[in-house]
Amino acid sequence: MKWTDTLDIAIALAEKHASVDPRYVRFTDLFKWVQELDGFDDVSDRCGEKILEAIQMAWIEETE
Repeated sequence: MKWTDTLDIAIALAEKHASVDPRYVRFTDLFKWVQELDGFDDVSDRCGEKILEAIQMAWIEETE
């Protein structure tokens, strides 16, 4: 997975952190959690606030 694979990342986060409400996740935690996902392989320099926001929104949609 790469940073731009927002839906795949959101699904993986929803499975790995099922008890977490994504609306209250700090971007610093989200950034770290994404990099810890199995199958994630991208450099941190390619991530910005807009990407983290897109991941968070996809995660919220996955949990609803």
